[in-house]
Amino acid sequence: MERPTRFEHHRFLGDKRTQRVYDLDTYADTGVIDELMAAETYLCFGPDTLAEARNRGYRLAPGHPEPAADGP
Repeated sequence: MERPTRFEHHRFLGDKRTQRVYDLDTYADTGVIDELMAAETYLCFGPDTLAEARNRGYRLAPGHPEPAADGP
């Protein structure tokens, strides 16, 4: 999946409405990401890791092929 323009340097993208996080390297459903961009209810994490997203209460969204590895 090609990363959204505003997030080309970020791997994990969170949805504020559902408290779900998407790994842009492994998530295949572009429609969900496109809808998230249109709704403007997204955020990124610093550091850009799954552990940081979980620290803020976000959980990996269903639909990932396998749990994402942490890392930049």
